[in-house]
Amino acid sequence: MTLPALPFSEPIRLHQVGVSLSRRLEPDDAARARIARALSLKSLDRFVADMEIVPTVSGWRMDGRVQAEAVQACVLTLEPLPVVIDETFSINLTETAPEIQANEEGEIDLELDDDSADVVENGQIDLGQYAVEQLALHLDPYPRKEGAVFQQPPEPGEISPFGVLKALKPNGQTDKS
Repeated sequence: MTLPALPFSEPIRLHQVGVSLSRRLEPDDAARARIARALSLKSLDRFVADMEIVPTVSGWRMDGRVQAEAVQACVLTLEPLPVVIDETFSINLTETAPEIQANEEGEIDLELDDDSADVVENGQIDLGQYAVEQLALHLDPYPRKEGAVFQQPPEPGEISPFGVLKALKPNGQTDKS
């Protein structure tokens, strides 16, 4: 099974970080089109990510800011819905995954907490992947145009097989029994 290609990738090796590393990512038109497709956007007209990585006692910290101008589709009307995103983020990174211990019954308890760090694999961090992830996290999953209201369609009347047959009968014909 082949994994789908990432819509935008800008990998860096950990040895490049040093005391700190700052990057500004501005995907070209083709990359923005791939990102828009991957995130089900009608368009992604502007996308900029400023990122800085600094070493910490337990690994690294990535601080950044994503800015974007995109067009989503309203979930009710499918009309274009412009969105502007300007958000900051901070992510902790580590090279080692925390040890997972099984209890007496052989079960593993997983806790999801906001303080957990992302594990760096193969000695590299993909800044492009993190930028797209942050963009996706700040998009409205159910964008709705202002004033758009869902109207429940009326429930159909009683459906019977004889009603369907009656509808097929030409007008004016009567039974000759």
